Amino acid sequence: MKKLALPDDILMQIDKPARYIGNEFNSVKKNPAEVDIRFAMCFPDVYEVGMSHLGIAILYDMLNKREDTYCERVYSPWPDLHNLMKERNIPLFALESQDAIKDFDFIGMTLQYEMCYTNILQILDLAGVALESKDRDDDDPIVVVGGPCATNPEPIADFVDIVYVGEGETSYGDLLDLYKECRKSGFNRQDFLRKACHIPGIYVPSLYEVGYKESDGTLEYFRPLYDDVPSVIDRQVVTDMDSSSYPTKMLIPFVRAIQDRVVLEIQRGCIRGCRFCQAGMIYRPNREKSVDVLKAQAKELLASTGHEEISLSSLSSSDYHALGELMDFLIDDCLSEGVNVSLPSLRIDAFSLDVMSKVQDVRKSSITFAPEAGSQRMRNVINKGLTVEDIIGGATLAFKGGWNKVKFYFMLGLPTETDEDMKAIPQLANEVAAAYYDTVPKEQRQGRCQITISTSFFVPKPFTPFQWAPMYEAGEYLRRAKVVNDEMKAQLNQKSLKYNWHHSDVTVLEGVFARGDRRLCPAILDAYKSGCFFDAWGEYFDFDKWLAAFEKNNISIDYYAYRQRDLDELLPWDFINCHVTKEFLKREWNNAMEAKVTPNCKMACSGCGSAKIGSGVCHNAR
Repeated sequence: MKKLALPDDILMQIDKPARYIGNEFNSVKKNPAEVDIRFAMCFPDVYEVGMSHLGIAILYDMLNKREDTYCERVYSPWPDLHNLMKERNIPLFALESQDAIKDFDFIGMTLQYEMCYTNILQILDLAGVALESKDRDDDDPIVVVGGPCATNPEPIADFVDIVYVGEGETSYGDLLDLYKECRKSGFNRQDFLRKACHIPGIYVPSLYEVGYKESDGTLEYFRPLYDDVPSVIDRQVVTDMDSSSYPTKMLIPFVRAIQDRVVLEIQRGCIRGCRFCQAGMIYRPNREKSVDVLKAQAKELLASTGHEEISLSSLSSSDYHALGELMDFLIDDCLSEGVNVSLPSLRIDAFSLDVMSKVQDVRKSSITFAPEAGSQRMRNVINKGLTVEDIIGGATLAFKGGWNKVKFYFMLGLPTETDEDMKAIPQLANEVAAAYYDTVPKEQRQGRCQITISTSFFVPKPFTPFQWAPMYEAGEYLRRAKVVNDEMKAQLNQKSLKYNWHHSDVTVLEGVFARGDRRLCPAILDAYKSGCFFDAWGEYFDFDKWLAAFEKNNISIDYYAYRQRDLDELLPWDFINCHVTKEFLKREWNNAMEAKVTPNCKMACSGCGSAKIGSGVCHNAR
C-alpha cells in the first residue's frame, strides 16, 4: 500500500482516522500511470454519510469499468482534520491512491441536500483549487456537480465548471470521451466547456447570463452567451434499469456507515405524485428492474460483501410490482443464511402483514410510515392519497403482527395549514395508540406501545407544485411545533406518544438555497470564509454567520424564503427540462388550493407503451 498522505502524529490526534486511510475491501486499485483520466468522486459530507450513498457507489463502479479511467473517492474531512490540514498545508487527497486531487482531471461532487454547499468550497479550498470557476486555468481539474440539487444549481453557479443534470449513467461516457479527445491536441479549458455543453444533460453556468428586474428583483432573463449554446437543458433519465450499471461489489467501510448493509435498488421514480415531493416529480417516470435481475444482484452483493442485512431501495417499495415474489426469494435464500431483510419506504395503505411477518428480526425495531399530514384536508392538499382508515388499518395490521413501536413522519408549514391541521397530528397518533390497546390483548402486550411523532418543517422545492409557496419565519415554525406538542399533552394516550421536531433556522436557510439564484454565490463564499461548513450538523451550524454574510451581500431572506411567487414569474431553474411541464405544476398548485386529489401516476399512465415510458416523459405531467 502506498504511504498515507497523513503523517502518524495527525492520525493519532483526530477522531476516527480510519475515515482517511482508504484500502477498504472491494475498493478499486489501478496504476495511475496507465490511465488517461483520473476522476475524484467527492461526497461533500463526512465519510460515514458518503459511504452510505448509493449514487456514489454506482458512479464509482461505472467509471472504473472504463479501462482509461481511474475513479477514486473523497469525503469532507471532519473539522478536526480540516484545521490540521490548513495549518500544515496538507492538500486534500483521494483515498485509493492518497494522491492530491488537485492533480486529477475531474473533481465530481454529488449534491444531495442544500446544506452541503459550503462543503463544496471546503473540498476545493483544501484541494488547492480556485473556489470560483473564473479563476481556474487549463491545469486545474474540471469541477462537476450533480444530484438532486442540480435541478437548481444557480446558488453555486460561480463555483462549478459543469452541472450534470440527471442520472449519471447516461452521459458521463460522452463527457469523458470528449475530454480525452480535447487532450490530444493541446487542452484549452474554455474550448472543452464550449464543446461539453452540447452533450445532453450538461450545463455550463459560465456560458449563460442573467438579468434582474429593477422593480422587484425577480429574474428578467436567462439566456446563453453564444448562439450555439443550448437554451434548455434536458434532464437525463435511465430508460432501461436492467441494463444500466450497478455495482455487485459494494465497498466495506472501516468506520461503521450510516447504512451498513447491502442496498438493492428495485426501481426509480414513484407512482404517487405527492405535491411537496421533488423526488417524486423529477425521477418520473416510474422504472422498475425485473425480478430476475434483482435476484441475481442480491446473491452477488451478499457473496461479495459478507453483510448480514439487505435493504430494498426505492421511493416506495410497496409499489414494486413483484414485491411478493422478490420477498419470497430473499426469505428463502437469505433469511435461511442469517441475513436480515429490511423494507424501507413502505406506504401504510400497502402494508403487507403476510410479507413482513416472514422477515426475521423485524420485530426488534419499530416500523416507520409517513402520513405527512394529520388531517384529511391537509393530506388532500398535498395529494398524499391516505385516509384515516388506511392509517389506522395499516397500524392495526402491524400491531397484530407483533410490532408495538411505530414511527410517524409529518411536515409542518405546508401551504394552507391551520392550527386545526396541526392539532390533528397528535390526535391521529392517539387514535393509533388506542388501536393498539383495542387490538392486542393485555396478556400479550410487551409494555406500552410507543408512537413516535417526528415533524420536519416544509421547504418548497423546484419542479414541484409547491415551488411557488411562501415559507414561514423561524419563530412561526417553532410556534407550530408548540401547537403539536401542547395538543399531544392533552391526549388520552399521551404516555404512549413521543414528539421530536427539527431546527427552524436550518429550515429557513435550506429554503433560501432551494429556490435561490446566482446572487447567493458571494454570500455562500463569505459564509465559508467566516467558518461555515458542515451546516447540516447542528453542532457546527452558525446562523449568525449566515445572517452576517447575507447582510454584507444585500441578500434578503424575505425575498428568497417568505414571499409568495407569482405563477408566471421566470424562475431560476426554468431553463431545465425535467419532463414535468410548468402547466402541469400550475394545475396541481390550483388543485392543492382547492384540496383536490389527483389520480396517482400509475393510474394516469396506465396503458403507456414502452416507447412512451422509454422517452423519460411522465404522461401524467403534460
